[in-house]
Amino acid sequence: MQESEKRLYMYEKVAEHLETGVHVIDSRARTIIYNRKMREIEGMEIEDVLDKNLLDVFQFRGEEESTLLKVLKTREPALNVKQTYFNINGIEITTINDTFPIFHDSVLIGAIEIARDITMLEKMMRDNPHKRMNTLYTFDSIVGKNVRLKEAVETGKKAAMTSSPVLICGEAGTGKELFAQSIHNGSARSDHPFIAQNCASLPEDMLESMLVDGHTAASGLSETVNHQNLFQQAHGGTLLLDEINLLTPSLQKKLLNILEGESNLPYDVRVIATVNEDPIDAIAEGRLLKELYYRLSVISIFIPSLRERKEDLKELLSFFIKQFNHHFSLNIKGLTRKVEDTFLEYDWPGNVREMEHVIEGAFNLAGLEEMIDFYHLPIGFRQRLHHGFYSQGVKEQSDFLYQTGSDIKPLEKFVEEAETYYIQKALKHHDYNITQTAKSLGMSRQNLQYRIRKYGIERGAGY
Repeated sequence: MQESEKRLYMYEKVAEHLETGVHVIDSRARTIIYNRKMREIEGMEIEDVLDKNLLDVFQFRGEEESTLLKVLKTREPALNVKQTYFNINGIEITTINDTFPIFHDSVLIGAIEIARDITMLEKMMRDNPHKRMNTLYTFDSIVGKNVRLKEAVETGKKAAMTSSPVLICGEAGTGKELFAQSIHNGSARSDHPFIAQNCASLPEDMLESMLVDGHTAASGLSETVNHQNLFQQAHGGTLLLDEINLLTPSLQKKLLNILEGESNLPYDVRVIATVNEDPIDAIAEGRLLKELYYRLSVISIFIPSLRERKEDLKELLSFFIKQFNHHFSLNIKGLTRKVEDTFLEYDWPGNVREMEHVIEGAFNLAGLEEMIDFYHLPIGFRQRLHHGFYSQGVKEQSDFLYQTGSDIKPLEKFVEEAETYYIQKALKHHDYNITQTAKSLGMSRQNLQYRIRKYGIERGAGY
């Protein structure tokens, strides 16, 4: 390893352990360092960002500009700048950034950004000030008329009348916590705490301490604050243990020991647990302790996936459109026919949560338009629609797909051709007016001009 490579490797390792986001680009705006905290803030994987141009991954509203790109252009630091932008899935992110140019022998070679996440704070300030940050759900919040969903709701309502343990089973994004909160709110415990802990989000030793002993955390330079364990925090109420099948076998055994000795505990807690797969498969393949399953599944609730209840799709879409109209103070009336057809054909592997994120991302890009169109959908979602855009009823996209020939191309190449096609179409529609075209596509002039240069789009080329 050369000395320069060794230094870069060490810088990356240091950055990975920092609790602030670090994003470094080179002079061509391609990402070269993207640390763990930045990935958490932006909800991205490293392969989504590393070695890619910034504007291929992130989008900026209207005339707003990336602080990293601004510093590359001005060659001057930009300190304490608030920036709102959208990740590849169209999800809004707000950060406070300190951004610096990087020089080597007076030559600009890149820029570094140090970011602090204020996304939740920004959303809270926009929302109704009387709305609680951890708004709790009830069974009235569950949208849909599917028979299996209604059976799950009825089981949940009966569970709310008891204090027995409940096991909620369903794929990621189906609404397991929504059911858990509804059970809590429908029970005699509703005035007491509802404590939720995702079992996959913490290291084993920390989670063990939180389950059994409580833990201490630094508060200032020298003093520490004692924290109650999860059972103490939930005393009188409900403890939700999310995705227990992702606990290690040893921790599952310790949890079982706690539950079996429940009568000796000085806490009154109702335990609800979730698994994100079929529990029988999890037991057979060693991911779930059989004894723990029996202990928790006194009442079992199985939530169907979205692809198993497509009849609920339109009602869910109406619900999210109403919700985000209120959140963004907009008046979007619905989806175009081609988007609705696309959604009906799509399998929604991320279930209702994926749909919610897609609609939120589309709202961020639709602006003041009345209908959500195909080009408002988040880039990441559109990339998942590469098999003919999952829309047999959309002639425009189908014609484009068939023109590409019968050979299967690399996905990146196909997406590039699709994007070029649509940008050319939009430019022609607006007589090559950059401002109007950018607005209709839901992107900034900067984003549009970058893509025109990237794809070598010329006025009237092929159109």
